[in-house]
Amino acid sequence: MNAKKITLNDLHESLGGKMVPFAGYNMPVRYSSDKEEHNQVRESVGVFDVSHMGEFLLEGPQALDLIQRISSNDASKLVDGQAQYSCLPNEEGGIVDDLIIYRMAAEKYFLVVNASNIEKDWDWITKFNTEGVKMTNLSDEYSLFAVQGPNAIAALQKLTEVNLSEIKFYTFVEDKLAGIDDVIISATGYTGAGGFELYIKNKDAEAVWKKVFEAGAEFGILPIGLGARDTLRLEMGYCLYGNDITDTTSPLEAGLGWVTKFSKKFTNSENLAKQKEEGVSRRLVGFVMVDKGIPRGHYEIVDADGNAIGEVTSGTMSPSMGVGIGLGYVKVGHHQADSEIYIQVRNKSLKAVVTKLPLYKK
Repeated sequence: MNAKKITLNDLHESLGGKMVPFAGYNMPVRYSSDKEEHNQVRESVGVFDVSHMGEFLLEGPQALDLIQRISSNDASKLVDGQAQYSCLPNEEGGIVDDLIIYRMAAEKYFLVVNASNIEKDWDWITKFNTEGVKMTNLSDEYSLFAVQGPNAIAALQKLTEVNLSEIKFYTFVEDKLAGIDDVIISATGYTGAGGFELYIKNKDAEAVWKKVFEAGAEFGILPIGLGARDTLRLEMGYCLYGNDITDTTSPLEAGLGWVTKFSKKFTNSENLAKQKEEGVSRRLVGFVMVDKGIPRGHYEIVDADGNAIGEVTSGTMSPSMGVGIGLGYVKVGHHQADSEIYIQVRNKSLKAVVTKLPLYKK
């Protein structure tokens, strides 16, 4: 199966982007080095083209009811211009996907889902759409740029009359940016470095990209690949679907109790409420290596006596901290902060310590 191309594919190739298949799309993994790109975002500003993400529009008088039925968080708390992180629980105790829900209006919601799950999520939501909610899959119509880093506001402010410093975290506006109308300017991101995500119609994508780079030139703005996106999100302890959360991980095991609201009924809520009451047997934790070594997904986690207690789900060398870091599931009892655990790296047990998130403390 050939990977789909995002709108600016040729532009990324011309910028020296190393293109790799990711979630069914041809995506830039890096342009220079992961470390340089990572530090650029932490210290100044960089731009990710994450146009592979999926976007669904749900409209009509029953739109909120449908969202309440399929998602774990309480979307009734949203007001216009607000976004919410949530997940779609499945009927077996796991997670179909994690997503962001944007309230555009009382009867209009914009859902942003992971690229690898576009079809799966669409089918899942459709299955529960018994009340005639109008659903539109806009995934092939939108490009998405994540302009991230401490200088993101200063760079983007040149392109819009909207006061960007007034857009609070997890809120958004639809307004003019870089001469283009109706850009969704969202104070969200996957880096912990601050900044915005810009949803733009494909036809305007190249024009906006070029204007953003002109505006950010004084800050040394760079295009950033998926490699640095992964190290940035890992330093923050943000989950990646397919690694840290899957069809078989419960939101409560994954530390997503904060987006699992039992004030309403939703898919599998009764079983999850029972799980909350009885407690889970494993927990997703962040950890920092004490011994030298780089943890990787699927490495075994053991206790001091060498007994298996879990598995690494994501791991890397942290560019900001200069040590190995990771996320993984461990048996309850080993999940508290400061617990010592051992990662099996090439037949060696290397010591690590369970650490409260974010792993990278500014």
